[in-house]
Amino acid sequence: MSQLGTYLLPLGLAVSGYGLLAAAVGAKTGRSALVESARRCAFGTLAILAAANAVMLAALLTNDFALRYVAGNASRETPAFFKVLSLWAADDGSLLLWNLILAGYIAAVALRFRRDRPSTFPYALSVLFAVQVFYLILINGPARPFGTVANPPADGRGPAPLLQNHPLMAVHPPFLYLGFIGFTVPFAFGIAALLAGGHGPDEWVSLIRRWTLAVWCFLTVGLVLGALWSYSVLGWGGYWAWDPVENVALLPWLMSTAFLHSVMLQERRGLAKLWNITLVIGAFSLVTFGTFLTRANVLSSVHAFAQTSVGPAYLAFLALVLLTGFGLVAWRLPELRTPSSLDSAISREGAFVANNMLLLAAAAIILLGTTFPLVVQAVSNQQVTVGGPYFRSSVTPVFLLILLLGGTAPLLPWRATSRSRALRRLRVPAAAAALVMIAAAWAGVRQVGAVAGFGLAALLFVTSGQEILNGLAIRRRGVRGSTVRALVRGRRRHAGLVVHMGLALAAAGIIASSSLGQQAEVTLKTGQSTVFAGQVLRYQGLSTAQQPQRVVLTATVRVMDSAGRQAGTLDPRVNLYPAATEPIGSPSIRRGIVWDLYASVISLQNDGGSATFRFYHNPGVNWLWFGGLVMALGGVAAAWPARRRKHGDRPGAGATPEHATIGVGAR
Repeated sequence: MSQLGTYLLPLGLAVSGYGLLAAAVGAKTGRSALVESARRCAFGTLAILAAANAVMLAALLTNDFALRYVAGNASRETPAFFKVLSLWAADDGSLLLWNLILAGYIAAVALRFRRDRPSTFPYALSVLFAVQVFYLILINGPARPFGTVANPPADGRGPAPLLQNHPLMAVHPPFLYLGFIGFTVPFAFGIAALLAGGHGPDEWVSLIRRWTLAVWCFLTVGLVLGALWSYSVLGWGGYWAWDPVENVALLPWLMSTAFLHSVMLQERRGLAKLWNITLVIGAFSLVTFGTFLTRANVLSSVHAFAQTSVGPAYLAFLALVLLTGFGLVAWRLPELRTPSSLDSAISREGAFVANNMLLLAAAAIILLGTTFPLVVQAVSNQQVTVGGPYFRSSVTPVFLLILLLGGTAPLLPWRATSRSRALRRLRVPAAAAALVMIAAAWAGVRQVGAVAGFGLAALLFVTSGQEILNGLAIRRRGVRGSTVRALVRGRRRHAGLVVHMGLALAAAGIIASSSLGQQAEVTLKTGQSTVFAGQVLRYQGLSTAQQPQRVVLTATVRVMDSAGRQAGTLDPRVNLYPAATEPIGSPSIRRGIVWDLYASVISLQNDGGSATFRFYHNPGVNWLWFGGLVMALGGVAAAWPARRRKHGDRPGAGATPEHATIGVGAR
């Protein structure tokens, strides 16, 4: 296994290196044959890396402990499902998968532009291959996933216990990787536009809109799955701890969201050329910075990789990306400046600008809080922490303003606004927001920010729904056909509004769970009960089960309502893994539409008859998961290729510019 993998990786590097040279020379000289040969290299690289990943999976499944990676991340007792997940359980294996996904993106670009190729294609292909070469150098040099051990052990150490505690690890990292790595495509076409000059800065945004939307969807799903994994596995009752690795995953999402809004300014008005190219370079730079923090042993995090040696290489690559990207921006600055300007601040264009400023403000706040401890430690060798209170107090006002903007901006037309018309369309959403705030205050919500947040989430949701209905009515008057046909005709606009509705649902879930939750820590003996959140919780006792890779201790808690009727059970667990120095807990959750009842075991007493539990009553958490799903589905609908129109069909028949929405995928 090791020999085959060792041969495949240098071969992949050689093929990618040739692709880089052929694409670069072809772009410079205009020789289409060289560009075509480089394009074909994309498929060869993908095949080679797919084979390398298959070799590693086979080694994991067959317990080939002669490989250092297998010995450190698999064992004979590890179930086959978790052996497969071990491919991305540590740095070397995850870099192998990272290279495969990147090769898949390059092959997708090569397939997409197999015939009709923009002038920027050869430059973009050379940038894509340059990034691939960097990552292949990592796994041929400091990483070496197919490295061997001199004396293979009889058994391996197995995956980290936390990675075996929940099947969400099967989907959370791959979706994050699809999101992170996917930013290479818009970055490559952005750099290509700067290199090509001419009309490049005008054409590239239309080429990469769907690519960026697809990447945004992957990253949205990855972030939501990460929050769900934290909530379902770690046992602390929450889903976002402002962990540095969580933060650096959020930063590219904020940047790409800003880009997907402001790209419409360039498509429609020729504005924001400089802004858009800066956002794309910034998003890719933040991805590189995030991977550096995760893999360079500079963070203490449950998400960070340990024992890696690729940190200096990432730091050098980040410096190269920043210098090259922003150096080219400075070179092309005269071409990126636009003579047009905003006609009115109270307009759709003004809303886009304000939206970008808020998203970038949130990104700056998070980046500052994440890097400040690292800078202090590097300068003074002192350790400081920046925790949740800083992020919550700083980001919450920006978050509320984003909700306010999202709930009012779709009512504004392009260029200028009729205040009376906008106010007339705002009546129903504003009334809904007022009613929700009154209901929240009447229900006992005392935090002003929470009351305002519920109202603004309602404003955003109702505005988006109202604009969808209005758009359908207008389109049905303008074209023949059913509501479904009208919905399809305005798909891009409607999809953007659906994303906003998902954001409103997620916002309501975040506000409810963070401001209205309850928790209690209780020690119970077997048969003893406690009252929590209006329910009676009785500890039934402890049971033990032997599983292939662990021993599981289950503490069963019966849940009864205030009248003593059975309402279900909770079964939080404590897992004992041979390779773990401490027990690993697994919470138990009774999920509901309105609230969750959540229990985790804190400790088991030596007397064998009592246990300490932490109980949580978490309202609205499932709105967050559902809202994230709605956002992703809206993004998919916006990115989905439109069918070819029949002769005589007019795009956007029956639509008026004033009904174009602000949002992902909207024009």
